[in-house]
Amino acid sequence: MRALVQRVAEAEVTVEGRSIGRIGPGLLVLVCAMRGDPEDAAAKLAARIAKLRIFRDEAGKMNRSVQDIGGAVLVVSQFTLAADTSTGNRPGFSTAEAPERGEALYLRFAEALRALGLPVETGSFGADMQVSLVNDGPVTIWMDSADRA
Repeated sequence: MRALVQRVAEAEVTVEGRSIGRIGPGLLVLVCAMRGDPEDAAAKLAARIAKLRIFRDEAGKMNRSVQDIGGAVLVVSQFTLAADTSTGNRPGFSTAEAPERGEALYLRFAEALRALGLPVETGSFGADMQVSLVNDGPVTIWMDSADRA
């Protein structure tokens, strides 16, 4: 699975003008299931993100996790994280997981974060969503479950 993690002061996702997920301080996680992801990829990536120390401590150093600060997570599916731009001008998305399994892994990822005690809001898989955020820092981190065994 791939994830783009953003430390936010606030974030919201809307569909057809209606807010379906909103958080205050925490993380906006754009996530994509990749073809061939193992079944445990969602839980492993969720555990890494929950412990990711990108929030400031008393000394101003990035030394605290979203769990440490009592923050929330907004999880939004984004298959375009699988974009292959190595040739031509139009990205290819053949490395993204098929929609049915992709949605299952996306939901499993959100549930794994909840199981770790984090408040989680979600977007709507496959919907045309509008995402707004105030990136805090800015801090944006790219993560891929394939980077670790």
